[in-house]
Amino acid sequence: MANITLYNSRTRRKERFEPLDPKNVRMYVCGPTVYDRAHIGNARPAIVFDMLYRLLRHEYGAEHVTYVRNITDVEDKIMERAAERGIAIADLTRETTGWYHADMAALGMDYADDPQFREPHATDYIGEMIAMIARLIEGGFAYAREGHVLFRVKAYAEYGALSGRSVDDMIAGARVEVAPYKEDPMDFVLWKPSDPDQPGWGSPWGRGRPGWHIECSAMSHAILGESFDIHGGGADLTFPHHENEVAQSRCAHPEGEFARVWMHNEMLQVEGRKMSKSLGNFFTVRDLLDQGVPGEVIRFVFLSTHYRKPMDWTEAKRRDAEAVLRKWYRVAGEGAPGAVPQPVIAALSDDLNTHGALTEAHRIAAEGDGPGLRATLALLGLMGAAVPDWAAEGCGPLAALAEKLVSLRAAAMDSKDFSEVDRMKAALVDAGVEVRMSKAGVELLPAEGYDPAKLEAIR
Repeated sequence: MANITLYNSRTRRKERFEPLDPKNVRMYVCGPTVYDRAHIGNARPAIVFDMLYRLLRHEYGAEHVTYVRNITDVEDKIMERAAERGIAIADLTRETTGWYHADMAALGMDYADDPQFREPHATDYIGEMIAMIARLIEGGFAYAREGHVLFRVKAYAEYGALSGRSVDDMIAGARVEVAPYKEDPMDFVLWKPSDPDQPGWGSPWGRGRPGWHIECSAMSHAILGESFDIHGGGADLTFPHHENEVAQSRCAHPEGEFARVWMHNEMLQVEGRKMSKSLGNFFTVRDLLDQGVPGEVIRFVFLSTHYRKPMDWTEAKRRDAEAVLRKWYRVAGEGAPGAVPQPVIAALSDDLNTHGALTEAHRIAAEGDGPGLRATLALLGLMGAAVPDWAAEGCGPLAALAEKLVSLRAAAMDSKDFSEVDRMKAALVDAGVEVRMSKAGVELLPAEGYDPAKLEAIR
């Protein structure tokens, strides 16, 4: 029996995870709105919930876990970007969805051959959205005005419970659209009219398109039912998106619980500052990949911070991650993985503590347990069947010299005599080698004037 605890945003505490049905564990995560490249902040929830999916599959069996992550392919930003580029909306969403799949696959998330992964597109579930909206109107939870359908917030007494806000606080602190067709400023759109040049579908309320929030409610219900185990997404979605999802779903299907556990990952910064194009620190995943940063290195950096803590992407963390992974590939070697060591599973089972799991991986590597390290890295999505070229580069003479320098530094820390460390560093620099030393280890890189012949004398 799995012993997993997860922090439930709804109850604001860690709880033992007990699925509704251990033979049918179900998770829904809000996916991308496809109009541009995914930036590195978009990658965080993808990696976090991929890691949770891996843990659930390990504990309950791959065939017993269903993971649903949607594609939002009808939204005003999509229409605006298609108009800017002068292309059809369908062409834009097809292209950008392909970009997203390629970029996420580079980070260890390729679900192309996974029958338990579902990726519903919003435009394929318009009928289900219309049906849900009709149920809400019938129950008195929604109303139609001037081609719009709006959810009547005050009709749902528990509105605000997920985010911990009162309706009065939300009105005071939120930017809400004031419109003549609204009964109350907090009421939100379920359906809105479309102009002739905008995407639209026939409905009882006229030609139009769905609001953003109803999309996830309808898709999760169609695939996972009235009640399922986990709903995930970024902390920025807690309000209003997830709050509105709860209201719609619980009112349309009061016989169900909707999501029992809510999980939210914190946001990402770059070099200690909020990511912003105006600050020049805005990166897409593709930017990093094109700069030669391996996808595994990006994933390692993300896993180094617990998902409920703000994460800071820095160049120093990237360098350290690459150095560690090069070393681990050498320790892991080749061959079949062993069993995942229990301390790794224990760390991940404690509210998805990926930082703790990486700490265990350091210990396993230090013990020289190749099969255990291979199994650990495979579970973390950090090691493929073959050593990649970027890691293989670290298996030559520079790798051996790096290990020697690590040993010298460890001895010097005890003796307080760093003369041998300094001598070796000077010899490496003379051979055209860049020496990078950090808490994570030692990395040696060819630099200007690199002369492999001089390495023999250093060895």
